[in-house]
Amino acid sequence: KHKDARNPVSKQDPTGANIQARTREEAFEMLMELKKALQSQKPLDLEVFKQIAAEVSDCDGTATNGGDLGIMVRGQMVKEFEDAAFALEVGMVSDPVESPIGAHIIYRAE
Repeated sequence: KHKDARNPVSKQDPTGANIQARTREEAFEMLMELKKALQSQKPLDLEVFKQIAAEVSDCDGTATNGGDLGIMVRGQMVKEFEDAAFALEVGMVSDPVESPIGAHIIYRAE
């Protein structure tokens, strides 16, 4: 998340101090660094993605389970996130995606 996200607080940052100090650009830079680190592994390891998501995610709903959203169907998520997720092939990680909720990287496992 970043200071312009719809809800710039999380369980990991309940006061929002860290999130509100983070610009959109800084959030995207963080996510690009995470993506690069993930892609340096061949093949990309889902367990490593889950570990990183659990450590750094500001998503209250998924941080505790490693960013796992389960099976997604169209119409379930915000459009920006959903469009990026369904554009990925299995095993791919997205570039940073902006949505009203914040900034994300997405790993498509299935």
